[in-house]
Amino acid sequence: MAETSQPDPGCVRAVRSHWLAQGFRLLTLREFRNGRAPASFAWIEQRILRTPQRLGRHGVFFANTFRPEVMAWLSETLGRPSLRADAATAQRNARWPAMVWHGEDRIWPDEVRTVEWFVDVTFPQPNSWTAFQHHWRARLMAEDDSLALPVGADAARADPAPVSA
Repeated sequence: MAETSQPDPGCVRAVRSHWLAQGFRLLTLREFRNGRAPASFAWIEQRILRTPQRLGRHGVFFANTFRPEVMAWLSETLGRPSLRADAATAQRNARWPAMVWHGEDRIWPDEVRTVEWFVDVTFPQPNSWTAFQHHWRARLMAEDDSLALPVGADAARADPAPVSA
């Protein structure tokens, strides 16, 4: 299990990402399991992905989409997310990172049951991952000024241990 270093299940403070071979794992969502009641969700504060958008009365759409400033940087660095092979056919830009959900069950000290939802983001080219990591490091490590960690959180500032995918 990827340790989140959050003190309780209600905490939605950003936590540092865990490095993967050519990317990172980011805690984005906590699903609360309430027995027979419908699941409830808490969005974890972070500054890499957009907050899920509510779609009318049918619930929440949990797509993985980068925030606008990250999208702009990726587009400038890697090219547009989709490229046209010809006038009629658009294809995914192979230089862009892939994003996959990864869920882990967790039982908290008071027997609260959650599913910790992570997004695994992997870059197909090592140099793209290195550039992303260098540019967005503060956000990946939850050190962005808008995500200030509480006093005494020095352990959260250390380089993260790799996580096996």
